[in-house]
Amino acid sequence: MSATGTLTATAPVSGAAEASLTPLFVRLKLSLLRNGLKGSSKRRAVWIGNLVFCLVVGLFAALGLAMLHGHAHAATAVVLLAALLALGWTFMPLFFPTGDETLDPSRLVMLPLRPRPLVRALLASSLVGIGPLFTLCLAVGSVVAVARGAAGAVAAVVAVPLLLLGCVALARAMATANVRLLSSRKGRDLALLSGLLIAVGGQAVNFGGQRLFQQGGLGELEPAAAVVRWLPPATAIGMVDSAGRGAYAEAAGQLLLTLAALAGLLWFWERSLTKLMVTPDGSTLVAAAPRKVRDGAGGVWSFLPAGRTGAVMQRTLRYTVRDPKTKAAWVTALAVGMIIPVFNALQGSGSVYLACFGAGMLGVQMYNQFGQDTSAFWMVAQTISGPRDAYEELRARAAALALVTVPYTALVTAVTAGLLGDWAGFPGGLGVSLAVVGAMLCTGALASAHYPYSIPSDGAFKNVAPGQAGLAWMGIFIGMFASAAICSPVIALAIWLNVADDLHGLRWILLPAGIAWGTLSTWAGLRLAAPRVARTLPEILTAVSKG
Repeated sequence: MSATGTLTATAPVSGAAEASLTPLFVRLKLSLLRNGLKGSSKRRAVWIGNLVFCLVVGLFAALGLAMLHGHAHAATAVVLLAALLALGWTFMPLFFPTGDETLDPSRLVMLPLRPRPLVRALLASSLVGIGPLFTLCLAVGSVVAVARGAAGAVAAVVAVPLLLLGCVALARAMATANVRLLSSRKGRDLALLSGLLIAVGGQAVNFGGQRLFQQGGLGELEPAAAVVRWLPPATAIGMVDSAGRGAYAEAAGQLLLTLAALAGLLWFWERSLTKLMVTPDGSTLVAAAPRKVRDGAGGVWSFLPAGRTGAVMQRTLRYTVRDPKTKAAWVTALAVGMIIPVFNALQGSGSVYLACFGAGMLGVQMYNQFGQDTSAFWMVAQTISGPRDAYEELRARAAALALVTVPYTALVTAVTAGLLGDWAGFPGGLGVSLAVVGAMLCTGALASAHYPYSIPSDGAFKNVAPGQAGLAWMGIFIGMFASAAICSPVIALAIWLNVADDLHGLRWILLPAGIAWGTLSTWAGLRLAAPRVARTLPEILTAVSKG
């Protein structure tokens, strides 16, 4: 029998069994929720707390939306809210892949189930949970805000389940199409980065809200709402508004769009489910391929220096890409380092010198270099026979960090200068930022040698082994104050050139001065740290192996 026919022809399920599949999955979901609360009182308290919080926030949100009834821009607000709600349901599974792993469809591969009844059963069971309950509250509040007359009330009754089903189907279709990703290391990386993305999104929404109400309120969003009301599943809310205004043809069109989009989602979900359940997992195919096929013939790594320096740089950069905690730290530094100067520039209170914040965020990644190796540091220690080898090891690690930090710092400074229209200050801002980078590399090398600590491999948010928190904080805080002191001559020069009116034309001097001072600082820090590393290799190995 062919692989394609396995799901549809093996052990066919009778019509009665298909009909009973949906209530069976709903009971299964309820049983899983109930049994999950029996194991731990802490888990039970957290779940009940989340449920209460969801109900309170959802009811108050529904009440607030209902109070918009009769407001001139009520339709604009609720249509855009429905679109944001659908967007959240679409992409949330990518960042919280373990939220409903008990109903992972790949666990059902060996069961004789047809795709269509399985889709119906999974859709019904997905409606059981805190997320659908919160969405239901927002949907009810949204339709109350725009429903007018008997036609609007009828449309509202239809719109609530359509919006809820559309959101849940979006989440399920996205999760099924990416289930291989979500169960892999990349999926866990996305989960680690979810908090950062939520924080960035919250800051963007906050900034957008401030700008919006400064420029005229919800009326500014009318053009966007006019487009979004025709994009499913927000069309369900648009249908209620159209029916309440008497635009019955428009409401019928939006209803047809909503139904067509829901049918298309279910069809796509069914196809993804069929492909998932009849296709073998190919995650090991690349690993089984010859090394030349996997790694390619050199690639970008061929541009790195030869010898120990290039090998260490490549290892450091590979750790950055592959290790979840290292990747999360780097992406956080890159994002926050860009957000602070850019958002301040957009608000009109920025400065090109705020690019130093991004340089400092990335410079912190130089701290505790050996802790990132954990117990595998013994292999690095075997290659260090004296201060010269230790210097080359630290220099290569600093070069790998500078390979990313220097162009990133230039980019942040250029974007900030462009937003502020202060291109005359660009050389000065970049020079001071590069001096900060050099100072952070200097103190980072010294902190790695004097205050190494272990980074536990378990726990997404546990970055210091028990008993070593003091070492971590001491190295970071002492290093940051020392970095400020090291680059103080360049900072003092920048202040002098900006304060003196007749010296503004000489601010370009800060660029070569910052480059020279940063390079000198890095060289000095590596030279001072190398003998310490060579003398204390056993102590460093012990310190970084406790996790």
